[in-house]
Amino acid sequence: MKSPFLPPLAFLLIAATLADAAPWPMPSPLPGNSATQPAPRLEWVQRVQENLDRARKAGAVDWVLDGDSITDFWQDPKRGAGVFAEHFGKLRTIDFAISSDRTQHVLWRLAQGQVDGLHPRLITLMIGTNNLHDNSDAEIADGVAAIVADYRKRCPDAVILLQAILPRGELPTDPARARIKAINAILAKLADGKNVIYLDFGDKFLAPDGKLPREIMPDFLHPSAKGYEIWAAAIQPIVEKYVPVP
Repeated sequence: MKSPFLPPLAFLLIAATLADAAPWPMPSPLPGNSATQPAPRLEWVQRVQENLDRARKAGAVDWVLDGDSITDFWQDPKRGAGVFAEHFGKLRTIDFAISSDRTQHVLWRLAQGQVDGLHPRLITLMIGTNNLHDNSDAEIADGVAAIVADYRKRCPDAVILLQAILPRGELPTDPARARIKAINAILAKLADGKNVIYLDFGDKFLAPDGKLPREIMPDFLHPSAKGYEIWAAAIQPIVEKYVPVP
């Protein structure tokens, strides 16, 4: 049952068309942890609808990808698209990730039925880095846990590969590094080794001195094509285990 605080997607689509003419009020924030409260983003409702339409046309897929821009850019021709096609192009996949999303946005998208009828065998999730500005480490971990629980409810036969939040910031002394490490330590506890698998491959992006090389993450947040090669190699054994390449 959808929360009464959340306007339906059709309502938001109308709001999006009027956004340039006049601001449209969004749902008021509720008390508590914002990272666990499903929330839409007015600027992306059209894309959410397009993803829903694409999912309905697909009918069923083997592998669902979800998260924020880091996962979204698997679809970017200048970043991960070529790598994905080379390693996983024969699989039936759908990537629901949207740039700038936080945990609450993934929860809202799930509430709109984005995986209804898809019956994936594998779900890969990486989310939480965009929550760093507004939520505590524990709140972010709770938001990720809520997504995992929601996916487990909606896709009970799928294996969820929960990927650790990638390191960000050029230097190992960047404050975000310590926070991400602390959050990932909590996320690791969500794994049960059967339905939820946890994988942390963030160190593979780092130089021996702990720095993030520009050739792997030019903005110290989003991987380059070389970074996506590292990512593909890290997850390929798990993907092939649960979704064998034809």
